[in-house]
Amino acid sequence: MYYVCLMIRTCFHTQESRDKMLSEPIPCTREDAWLGEAVYFWLEMEDAENWGNSSKKGTGYYEIYQSEIDCSNILNTVFDEHHYNFWYKQVEKVAKKIISKTRIKPTIKELNDYFKERGTWNEVDGILFQDLPTNPNNLLVKPIEYKNKRIVFAYRKRIQLAVYNTEVIVNFAFLKKERCV
Repeated sequence: MYYVCLMIRTCFHTQESRDKMLSEPIPCTREDAWLGEAVYFWLEMEDAENWGNSSKKGTGYYEIYQSEIDCSNILNTVFDEHHYNFWYKQVEKVAKKIISKTRIKPTIKELNDYFKERGTWNEVDGILFQDLPTNPNNLLVKPIEYKNKRIVFAYRKRIQLAVYNTEVIVNFAFLKKERCV
């Protein structure tokens, strides 16, 4: 297994504002969670704020908590090519197995359930991963129109950390409360 070089990272956890501040992060248990049941953190404050504004609107306010995460045993699919290739091959292998049995592409939940049942990620404390920014208005390069399509130059990574082993979460603390816009 390959490990991240940078051992401690400051990360941000976004939650809908509640009557009482959190003393620990809340795991995501949604069926569409990218990497299954885990505690999710953002590497950048900007992404934590965007998530609060887009996904934590129930009370009209969201809160951001800051934590130090011990990343010495995190699978780094963003910055480490070996980790990425390992992760990519695992996802492809499992998806092909499920397709061969069902003749249907698996959902994110089915994929993550398979990984969980087999204990695939038991050796790592979490996975650092990226997706594309969902709001191109936050990028500083203007999208172009080409052949009736809007093309966004998504140069900036939107990076999350899915933590499975909560023992690596250190110094979880309230940072700020904001009104949703």
